Amino acid sequence: MKYVIVSGGVISGIGKGVIASSTGLLFRSLGYRVTSIKIDPYMNIDAGTMSPLEHGEVFVLADGGEADLDLGNYERYLGVTLTREHNLTTGKIYRYVIDKERRGDYLGKTVQIVPHLTNAIQDWLERVAHIPVDGSDIPPDVCIIELGGTVGDIESAPFVEALRQFQFRVGHQNFALIHVSLVPVIHGELKTKPTQAAIRDLRSLGLTPDIIACRCSEQLSEATISKISMFCHVGPEQVLGVHDVNSTYHVPLMLNENRLMDYFAKRLQLSDISLSSDRVENGTNLFRRWTALTESFDNARETVTIALVGKYVDLQDSYISVVKALEHSALQCGRLLKISWVDSENLEEKTSETNKVRFHEAWAEVCQADGILVPGGFGSRGIEGMIQAARWARENKVPYLGICLGFQVAVIEYARSVLGIKDATSAEFNEHAANPFIVYMPEVDKTQMGGTMRLGRREAHFQSEYSDRSVLRRLYANEDVVYERHRHRYEVNPERIDDLEAAGLSFVAKDETGTRMESFEVFSNPYYVGTQYHPEYLSRVLSPSQPILGLVASACGKLDEVTGEQRDTDF
Repeated sequence: MKYVIVSGGVISGIGKGVIASSTGLLFRSLGYRVTSIKIDPYMNIDAGTMSPLEHGEVFVLADGGEADLDLGNYERYLGVTLTREHNLTTGKIYRYVIDKERRGDYLGKTVQIVPHLTNAIQDWLERVAHIPVDGSDIPPDVCIIELGGTVGDIESAPFVEALRQFQFRVGHQNFALIHVSLVPVIHGELKTKPTQAAIRDLRSLGLTPDIIACRCSEQLSEATISKISMFCHVGPEQVLGVHDVNSTYHVPLMLNENRLMDYFAKRLQLSDISLSSDRVENGTNLFRRWTALTESFDNARETVTIALVGKYVDLQDSYISVVKALEHSALQCGRLLKISWVDSENLEEKTSETNKVRFHEAWAEVCQADGILVPGGFGSRGIEGMIQAARWARENKVPYLGICLGFQVAVIEYARSVLGIKDATSAEFNEHAANPFIVYMPEVDKTQMGGTMRLGRREAHFQSEYSDRSVLRRLYANEDVVYERHRHRYEVNPERIDDLEAAGLSFVAKDETGTRMESFEVFSNPYYVGTQYHPEYLSRVLSPSQPILGLVASACGKLDEVTGEQRDTDF
């Protein structure tokens, strides 16, 4: 097993996740099996209880694990299925060590950070790195490990020490380190002092960088590369400039142009790993398709505009998987994506009374969009604005996709506007409501927050009575059953299903019991779809999510082309 560690210095949020994912993609392009682990130094067991406005999106894995958003990057770039154990947090490792101490596994020894915690970290990394993630039972060849946060932070100290020891456990030829640092431009001049200081700190902790990836706004000059090389004690070929590009999908190409894999081929003795001709050919095809995708992005001229009506738009990382899925779909349709970020609270009547400018600006964004997407979320804030956006889309036949909460608010809107039940709502917003069309799932624990929702990979069965009319089913290549990932506590009230369907809201897919609603369509509209599941989690760069592809394709007039057959517009 070859291990490539990606760490960061100077500032957080510097792009370690994209560089880690891009490096993994390059290994895949050579035919190697790749996995990835994210280390997060926070005390939480997982990201499930963290606010999207503080930490960004919670990414849900197939096994129900709630993880850091970077695991979404890994899955999208590498085409793998990771587990909850591929996200290691301080909370997880401390709980693991304390559980061992309570069982008496340490035989009366004083349990300490070194060696007990650092050994546990190393054991965890080595064990998880060997878990197959590509659908086969063959362990990966390469593991990319991203160390979250910034080297030097007190929270990451045990992990840095564990990695220092780990390099000797696995051997020099099996361990390489990419350190991502910042090279800012001040008054037009590239400044290397922050990188020099970051590398000095790293070396003082016992880790030596093999590659220094310099994040910068513009291309590094040869003089700057030479300066960093000299003062950081590495060769010029070990200094890579990772400057701003048109999209993150260009980063693998940039790393490849900088001959990153030529360096790793020697440094990690990759020739020790035997590769079949099929694996090499598949890797070559992967890189060819990726290159073609970036070219299509560069050549695209027409734009498709999607209004994303959400609650957490102040931090766009809150919806990172939705954004990436929209990008994948726009690329597939040969369009440039423009997202209009609309705070759902600004669509509400109360905003028109307090801030008319915000109200009219928000509605202008919605009305001018080619399609509308209402994503997931929690709580009552901004709900009425989401309901109004769903109503606008339905009544004006604007392509609409509601995901999780967006699915539920569209059900509520339909009950109010079509069934005429004006006080229809969700038990999430009013637990004593007279007409709850969305109710709490009976099997979900109400006493604990973390890990208690309906999570992970579940079945959605398309209903045969809608098979000839469902555009969603056609997007899924007419599959009878699809498997998507979920994260919710509330569901459509089973007692109201017949009323809704009789009024034209068709639940085209249900769970394996036939009692829980998974997706709906309104056939009188070209594309008006809701999914209780989160299709964005399974979107891949070269294989977009089907419901989101349907939204984008409909928004730019390509739905029939994407589904591969003409659709009866009289529905």
